[in-house]
Amino acid sequence: MNTTIEYARQQDQNDPLARFREKFHIPTRPDGSEVIYLCGNSLGLQPKSTEQYVQQELDDWKKFGVEGHFEARRPWLPYHEFLNKGMAEIVGGLPEEVIVMNTLTVNLHLLMVSFYRPTKDRHKILIEANAFPSDRYAVRSQLSFHGYDPPEGLIEAGSENSDEPFPTEKFLDLLKKQGSEISMILLGGVNYYTGQAFKLREICEAAHEQGVVVGYDLAHAAGNIPLRLHDWGVDFAAWCNYKYINSGPGAPAGAFIHERHLGRKDLPRFHGWWGNDKAVRFKMSDRMQPFQTAEAWQLSNPPILAMAAVLASLDIFQEAGIANLREKSVKLTGYLEFMLSQIKTDQLRVITPKNPDERGCQLSLQLTHPSSRIMKALRERGVVCDWREPDVIRIAPVPLYNTFEDVYKFVHNLTEILLV
Repeated sequence: MNTTIEYARQQDQNDPLARFREKFHIPTRPDGSEVIYLCGNSLGLQPKSTEQYVQQELDDWKKFGVEGHFEARRPWLPYHEFLNKGMAEIVGGLPEEVIVMNTLTVNLHLLMVSFYRPTKDRHKILIEANAFPSDRYAVRSQLSFHGYDPPEGLIEAGSENSDEPFPTEKFLDLLKKQGSEISMILLGGVNYYTGQAFKLREICEAAHEQGVVVGYDLAHAAGNIPLRLHDWGVDFAAWCNYKYINSGPGAPAGAFIHERHLGRKDLPRFHGWWGNDKAVRFKMSDRMQPFQTAEAWQLSNPPILAMAAVLASLDIFQEAGIANLREKSVKLTGYLEFMLSQIKTDQLRVITPKNPDERGCQLSLQLTHPSSRIMKALRERGVVCDWREPDVIRIAPVPLYNTFEDVYKFVHNLTEILLV
């Protein structure tokens, strides 16, 4: 690697995935130039095909009305089934283990209805210390709902300095020491703040040895790092689809339930009519006959217009290939790390692990002297990234649409701002 723009451009010319950038709308500045968009970890860019996919459903609604459930080009009645295969490939599940529905925290609550089954002696929930606030709120409310005191029932695993990565070995030690008290883990696959990707297989195996149910929030992992939920034996997982999966703000989320739990009659679940087997759904019977797949966790009709945007993105993922995207991601993020290391300043440090196996495409840059001036200056220069309190800039070069030249320009701009 070297620090010249010629090197960056050469890498882009040699990139077998370079053509996928043209499949996305890149936001522009008032002068018409493209911004440097490094915020796909917060909201992915819009595929150009999304408009066509959504318009197809609008046209079919206009043409068929209610008959679109059967007569649309992609009939609405089984519409969610069109998404299962592509989504399963992203998270490493079987199609019958995966469903697109609701939003992330709604899905987590529905899954915890089934999988958080506390007892007096085993009721604690384990999360990472600096978990995303919504996960904290969700598990605390579950503890309260079941009659337990959240401060007593919540175990937060983390370093004394929560900005530091928390080694997997410490998770495993904690599970050995306190596993008999823990009912469930709810762990982020990639920590939103530090960018650390946890060793999910090892944690899952250790938890199951202690009889602990394993659930993962994959908001920052799905579409970003390799996942093998089925092979790892994860009990359940949920994720949003508006970050790396590029399905639009507030897009329907995803859920995974391992096949060993499908069809279990002893597993409690909140029911709605869309979870009823489609063979009997419209017979309007009082008797619920749930699917023997993840579809059983559905409650209501899927939002077709929003699902169309998910389908548009999944088709791009299938064309690009998960393994290919990961290969580019490692190279692109490694280049970002190298370029940042060339900045001669003590004003920032990368708090994301250096090992590529312990991170996705996000690097978190911690500022020693946080200042709103830095983010303001980046915005003025057409750089789109995000800030997380109290002191971190998150940078995510997404392999589907970001380039080595994007990374070069970002670091060049940041260097000038910091050294001014």
